[in-house]
Amino acid sequence: MLGANDGILSTASLVLGVAAAHATHSNVMVAGVAGLVAGAMSMAAGEYVSVHSQADTERADLELERAELKTDDEGEHKGLMAIYVARGLDSRLAKQVAEQLMAHDALGAHAQDELGISAAFSARPIQAALASAGSFAVGAALPLVITGMVPQAGLIPFVSGTSLLFLALLRGLAARAGGASVTVGALRVTFWGALAMAVTAGVGALFGTRSAATAAFSANSAPGATEHPARHSTGLRNSSTRRIGPALAVIHGEGAKRCFGQSV
Repeated sequence: MLGANDGILSTASLVLGVAAAHATHSNVMVAGVAGLVAGAMSMAAGEYVSVHSQADTERADLELERAELKTDDEGEHKGLMAIYVARGLDSRLAKQVAEQLMAHDALGAHAQDELGISAAFSARPIQAALASAGSFAVGAALPLVITGMVPQAGLIPFVSGTSLLFLALLRGLAARAGGASVTVGALRVTFWGALAMAVTAGVGALFGTRSAATAAFSANSAPGATEHPARHSTGLRNSSTRRIGPALAVIHGEGAKRCFGQSV
């Protein structure tokens, strides 16, 4: 259930954020599919590493317990007997149970009753990774199906509404299976899901507006937009020079004549 909820919420939020940024319908679908694949692989990798670390810890504990059984068999008998006494058995019966279990499988008895490790619940990294990735992908596929069916104009209301409905249904089922309150669980996941989607959509709208403003500014300040005024200004300067040049020559000539006339 948790992986499916993660898939629904993360993919729906991603779709809403990209849609709020005024992306095309095909771009929204590509982002959603990429989010599904990336999220499933991330869940699988994280689960594998986590469960594998747990398996390594269990293996180290078993090796330590095996060594203690070889070096201190009597102490291990007493330790196992104390566990059974704590569970409600009298000392005599606890001693008999500990002796019989250790005679049959000493390491197995200590692994199960002292370390809490059993063959049925031992860590299995690959199975955990596949289960986590599969549940995430199933959950993520739900908002993607809605995204593919709904036109671009209705993406935000339809994806957000149906995704919140899916979250509430899954959480309600999980709460019912666990004996918890269905209403409280559904309301809790609906509130936080709506908040996550709203924040993501707001960020997408903000960056979409900024991108549009940046594109408009770039178009207005492109080289082609300022090239003509510069050429016009240069032309004015050239034409003014052509007009003023002869006049300056005449003025300088008259001044020279006056100077020479005075000197003569």
